[in-house]
This record gives sequence, C-alpha cells and structure tokens, in this order.
Amino acid sequence: MFLLTLFVSAARAEDATPFNPSNYPPGVQTALRYANDECTGEDGGEVTFAPDTVRKIDLTGDGRNDYIVDFSETKCGDRETTYCGTGGCVIKILVTLPDASVREVFDGRVRSYKIAPPSVKRGGARVIRFDLHGSFCGGFGAQACVKQKAISATPFAFKEP
Repeated sequence: MFLLTLFVSAARAEDATPFNPSNYPPGVQTALRYANDECTGEDGGEVTFAPDTVRKIDLTGDGRNDYIVDFSETKCGDRETTYCGTGGCVIKILVTLPDASVREVFDGRVRSYKIAPPSVKRGGARVIRFDLHGSFCGGFGAQACVKQKAISATPFAFKEP
C-alpha cells in the first residue's frame, strides 16, 4: 500500500505543470508583470509563481472568464514579504470585456476573500467578501474589517475613512 501511495504521489508531481504566464491573455500577463517589477525594485532575484496564482472564473455573470491574480504565494527570491504584509496580500481582479480585452478593476491588499455562490438570477454578478486591514473600517490593523462588492467592469478601490 505504501508503494502504491508513493507511486501515485510521484505521478502527480510529474503531471504538475509549472506556472506559465503566457497561458493567459495579454491583460493578465501585464498584471503578472507587477510581480517582476516589484521584485526587481527590491533586488530580490527570481520570481516564483504558485500554480494557482491565477484563478479563472466568471465574476460578472456574462459567461466570459474573468481573472483573480493572487500574489499570496508568489516569491521574490528568498523574500517572504514582497507581496504581503500586515494589510494582506496583493490581489488583482480583471474582467473580460465584450471585445475580449481584459480590464483591471481592482488592485489592492486583502487578508482574504471569499466568492459568494452565483446568484439565482441568470447573468448576475458574483459578490466577493473581502477581509481587509482594520483601517479601512476606521479601526486599526488587527480589527476585523469586511467589505463586499459585486464585480462588474467598473474599477473600484477600498478607501480608508
């Protein structure tokens, strides 16, 4: 049984494909370049993306793939804090427009996020719950701060009061 488990684990490791930014549309590739620019600015070395850095999901309800680029597991050389800090980690949300171009609608630090189930209304936008740094709710870092947003093609940002 142990050998079977070892064999299956090795087979999965061989099947795992490394992250490749060129598998995504140009707008997503531009968002990914942010990681390289930040790392270069810190003289940090090579950028390593996690396999799940980019998540494809219809957020706007129009049937097209949209993208969440999550840098929480991205590494800049041996640095652990290039893309994350007390305010959370950098994420970018990009939506696909009718002409197939991609527009960035959010770029900010979040501690975590959760996508609500799709609306029962056909074509409805997905709502994302963002857990943010306490200062976005008038508090301080450790305090809970939750904001929700229905995703559309309109850019948005969270502002401190």
